[in-house]
Amino acid sequence: RGGDDGAWSGRTPCAGTATLEDGTPLTGAHVVLDPGHGGDEPGAVGPNGLTEKDVNLVVANETKRLLEAAGATVVLTRTDDYRVTLRTRGEIATSLDAGVFVSVHHNVEPDGPWPTPGSETYYQVASEESKRLAGLVWEEAVAALSPYGVAWVADTDAGAKYRLGGDGDDYYGVLRRSQGVPGVLAELAFLSNPPEAELLATPEFQQAEARALATAVLRWFSTDDPGTGFTEPYPRESPAGPGGGTDGCIDPLL
Repeated sequence: RGGDDGAWSGRTPCAGTATLEDGTPLTGAHVVLDPGHGGDEPGAVGPNGLTEKDVNLVVANETKRLLEAAGATVVLTRTDDYRVTLRTRGEIATSLDAGVFVSVHHNVEPDGPWPTPGSETYYQVASEESKRLAGLVWEEAVAALSPYGVAWVADTDAGAKYRLGGDGDDYYGVLRRSQGVPGVLAELAFLSNPPEAELLATPEFQQAEARALATAVLRWFSTDDPGTGFTEPYPRESPAGPGGGTDGCIDPLL
């Protein structure tokens, strides 16, 4: 928001407000990519010590590069290793009136072995365009990762799906906060599975995930393809994990 003195105020990563004396505000984006976790919220940790926050950021950066090469305007919700609240992540997407919002994650606690990659994509339950994007991301992710042929694991409802909270709204805060923009939360592979963790530590596999995300987003914009992999989720009773709020959050230097 601009002031009479030429300064700008905006939301900080920890959901506060900061005023900047100079700089150029962002006014729009085709795509907002959201590398999940960050800072003192590492997310999952693989048996090889790889942290989800790090691999999420690498994959998001590579996806950004690929989309920008195709002519898209892309914004990341975080560009380094610091915390960002769910509120700020969602507001970046909605305030920029983005075309799509993709939250990049990696999974833990599978139900068991699976014949193919156990990729999961969650869509906003009230948005048909979010559902279509989730189907495209799932389709591209499974196609890109399948050739690696390791001992995959998955939840038994792996695929493109919704998840509801107790109030009937989207369970995941980042999808609730980004409503109004077609949003997807993508759990691309299982970091807790040793063979997948080893793959996730390699640039080749990270780039394969990024190509899958970029291809799916470009298909969403340029085609009417409906996507595939839609599945009915089984009920889950566990509450959302900690993190994403303002408690203990320290903003990085601006």
